[in-house]
Amino acid sequence: MEIRRVQVTGGASYVVTLPKDWAESQMIKKNDPVGLVVQPDGSLLVTKKITDESPQRTKEISSSSVADPALLFRMLIGSYITGFSTIRITAKERFPPFVRTVVRDFTQMTIGQEVVEETATVIAIKDLLNPAEMPFDNTIKRMYVIVRAMHEDAITAFETQNRALAQDVIGRDTDADRLNWLIARQTTMILQNAGLSRKMGIAPGMAMYYYMLSRIIERIGDHAVRVAEHAVPLMSAEVDKKILAAVRKASAMSLEIFDRSIVSFFNTDMKEAHRNIESIHALEKICGDINNMVLRQETPVAINIGYIAESVRRSGEYAGDISETVINLLVENEAGPYSGNKGK
Repeated sequence: MEIRRVQVTGGASYVVTLPKDWAESQMIKKNDPVGLVVQPDGSLLVTKKITDESPQRTKEISSSSVADPALLFRMLIGSYITGFSTIRITAKERFPPFVRTVVRDFTQMTIGQEVVEETATVIAIKDLLNPAEMPFDNTIKRMYVIVRAMHEDAITAFETQNRALAQDVIGRDTDADRLNWLIARQTTMILQNAGLSRKMGIAPGMAMYYYMLSRIIERIGDHAVRVAEHAVPLMSAEVDKKILAAVRKASAMSLEIFDRSIVSFFNTDMKEAHRNIESIHALEKICGDINNMVLRQETPVAINIGYIAESVRRSGEYAGDISETVINLLVENEAGPYSGNKGK
């Protein structure tokens, strides 16, 4: 760290000189304007950028170096999350058939990504979404509603042996994924661009907490999918009604922990978050009881119900992780409520 003394000129203006090496590296000359941005922690950011526009960054991907469709898709998602405004996929001659399929899947599974140029050797994908138009609060609430419904419907599909409903739950996982990717992208862009942080009304540190929440909620959605997947082999099986009742009770407890965790976050309630974490022990006990009860069932039935009980338990534990995140956040912000730093 370089220390500089503050000077006072004219009896009113506070002056600090800029480091010469930094000014030269930024090509700052006499009379050039610089931006001064007050950070949430009270520090002052000095930047050559004097506009809030996000930098336009382009990612080039050569299809000749990617023969695996799954790898190409992951590279596109990585480019999206890391904040590139344009993605260009190129080919020396013609694209392999899988490239256009992967691009189509990518644009359908992400928010704001559209193909703006397509030839035999070039596909350009551009981000058309203004990140400031998607507040973090709204996205988290939407993820919560989607994932909660997925969990409820997966348990209902298991109880009622409804194959179509189970398959529907599995298909809905994409809805949770795309919102999680959006929050990951916005968080990266905020960390890269202080102007976007100011425009969205959210500190970079708070954005990271939203990203942690979205990751946890996405994991709960994954477990709803697992419940649905393990319910499918049980569609024609005879399951003891006591086991069904126990699974339903465990599911209700898991969802209650989930509900209270989200409420404690938006209400900034540390005591409620703590009580919520303590309630996980009761969920773990009933899930253990289910595992003992299924020992009387046929082996395939017992295995699948065991996996369902495990996912119900893990969902509740992940919801408890949300409450732990709330406590961590509130402890960090004891000097004042963090609600003022939320996306608006």
